[in-house]
Amino acid sequence: VSPALKALESSSRRALQGLVFLVGNGLGLALALYKCQAMGLLPTRPSDWLAFVTPPQRMEFTGGGLIL
Repeated sequence: VSPALKALESSSRRALQGLVFLVGNGLGLALALYKCQAMGLLPTRPSDWLAFVTPPQRMEFTGGGLIL
């Protein structure tokens, strides 16, 4: 183990450092899940899991700037 890590092992703030590490990683994971859900990448509807359930109908349609 390197000398830098040995200093951390004997630190009196080891519990606080571990807590900050866990909270930081938890926030990163929560942000990643939020972003994936916002992009529609997470299977959150029954039709995502079951082949016989029809997906919900869209309420609105948009075009890409061209007259359709």
